[in-house]
Amino acid sequence: MTQPALQNIRVLDLSRILAGPYCTMMLADYGAEVLKIEQPGSGDGTRQWGPPWVGDQAAYFLSANRNKKSMTLDLKTEEGLAILKKLAAEADVLIENFKVDTMQRLGLDYETLSQTNPGLIYCSITGYGQNGPYRERPGFDFLIQAQGGVMSITGPAEGEPYKVGVAVVDVTTGLFASNAILVALHHRTQTGRGQYIDVALLDSQVAWLVNVAHNYFATGKAPGRYGNAHASIVPYETFPTADGHIAVGIGSDEQYRRLCRAIGRPDLADDPQYETNADRVIRRVALIEEMQQTFREEETAVWHDRILAAKIPVSPINDIPTILNDPQIAARQMVQEVEHPTAGTIKLLGPVAKLSETPATIRTAPPLLGADTDEILARLGYDAATIVQLRADGVV
Repeated sequence: MTQPALQNIRVLDLSRILAGPYCTMMLADYGAEVLKIEQPGSGDGTRQWGPPWVGDQAAYFLSANRNKKSMTLDLKTEEGLAILKKLAAEADVLIENFKVDTMQRLGLDYETLSQTNPGLIYCSITGYGQNGPYRERPGFDFLIQAQGGVMSITGPAEGEPYKVGVAVVDVTTGLFASNAILVALHHRTQTGRGQYIDVALLDSQVAWLVNVAHNYFATGKAPGRYGNAHASIVPYETFPTADGHIAVGIGSDEQYRRLCRAIGRPDLADDPQYETNADRVIRRVALIEEMQQTFREEETAVWHDRILAAKIPVSPINDIPTILNDPQIAARQMVQEVEHPTAGTIKLLGPVAKLSETPATIRTAPPLLGADTDEILARLGYDAATIVQLRADGVV
């Protein structure tokens, strides 16, 4: 195995909660040295977001901070700002998610820091971005889901709108940010210049409306909620069985015909009313009622085996324990274990992309608050006595 792809990249992580930490965790998985800068005494807010706890650690914090080093630093102090500027002078990437203009007031904005370090790639994550009428508003995942439209298309057709069960806006914003940082790093290899990256939670959520947004562009009609059904494909939803539910996804007319035969309803396959997907979308209510009656006749496992044998996408509705203990997840190493200094052996979700030459790895557990402060200060040239004084003064 070759050396990690990002082994020579140093990331200064001033972000908290999820979007920024998720971004830097992915960079760390591929070998970047991520220095997580946290407020002395409290740190990242998610350190207190329990229960549940793993030992004395909040499970939420553990989810997005592996492979990082933690340094405590009070940016409200003059010496703290000076230390941060020294760190930024030797960093490749800086990421922050403070309120708009906060970093400028501290003298830590891109324009200032890039004068000393023109190769610096500086990424800001905010709710609404650096411009526009909402730029100063605070933004959280749940509120962005409400404002960005996804809740209007999530939930039962006749019920209330639902948010997604995980903080999907934060996670996807982290994905967009990490992608942009990698693009900027590639650009820097060609030009030697860093750049500023502006990523907004609202932009991220709107971007993954994809086909739903384009359905609106095409029709001028506001998309509605379909529960577990699909607006443009039928049948593509969950069906009640004798002992639960099953999810079935049909992507072509041929798959539809095979499904009908697999469930013992060749009459539906041969009915000209349902010959094409367009026909089925128009007549979805009548067709789905017929199929629901049939699915109720057998248990989930029976239907699953029959439909899978017909080479049709199908799945039971797994709960979280079931999927995390699934043999496919084990084979893909999507659950891994690592030793934590106080919590013992902990489980973490594994990296997604499997690279043949430079794979992502989980090397260290999420750090204790300030665990690497002394090491980082010493690297900057501070002697032991000065570090003791900085701690006594509350700077670190």
